[in-house]
Amino acid sequence: MEARVAAIRAGEAPELVWLLEHPPIYTAGTSAKDDDLLLPNRFPVFRTGRGGQFTYHGPGQRIAYVMLDLVARSKSGAPDLRALVRGLEQWLIDTLADFGVAGVRRDGRVGVWVELGRGQEAKIAALGIRVRRGVSFHGISLNVAPDLSHYEGIVACGVREHGLTSLKSLGVTTTMAEVDQALKRRFEAIFGA
Repeated sequence: MEARVAAIRAGEAPELVWLLEHPPIYTAGTSAKDDDLLLPNRFPVFRTGRGGQFTYHGPGQRIAYVMLDLVARSKSGAPDLRALVRGLEQWLIDTLADFGVAGVRRDGRVGVWVELGRGQEAKIAALGIRVRRGVSFHGISLNVAPDLSHYEGIVACGVREHGLTSLKSLGVTTTMAEVDQALKRRFEAIFGA
């Protein structure tokens, strides 16, 4: 990923989005607090250069690493990180809508949330990005059908008062290929082909 980012910045490669799944792991962003790693021996822990705190990645979760040239995309010639975050959140919200799920933003919390009723809500998608010399990398994770008990080893994204959910937990039966098709279509509507 870092080699691709350098090549994009040098004008030697086009922008790219990778869609993938990880084996079960915990990742720590640059704001991760050691106290939020509750079960350090449950899965391998990787310290990353992305923003954010601890999160889980594993089977049933779609990861998208988004490598965009924010300088070239900016009208001012300066990367707009806020616009990128809002665009990534909107990408997830629009994708969830394709499956009948109403994703929402929450002030002060990055990511996408769903209301569960009775005043409860849960996170269904996370963002953790980094920008180097105007090119973004790392990206998003969308819970399609992961084992949500795997989150028990961390305080996900530093948020203790809300849980996590997935499309499967919300009663949405879909395949990863169908999610990928929706992600691609919705990405192109926001960011272009």
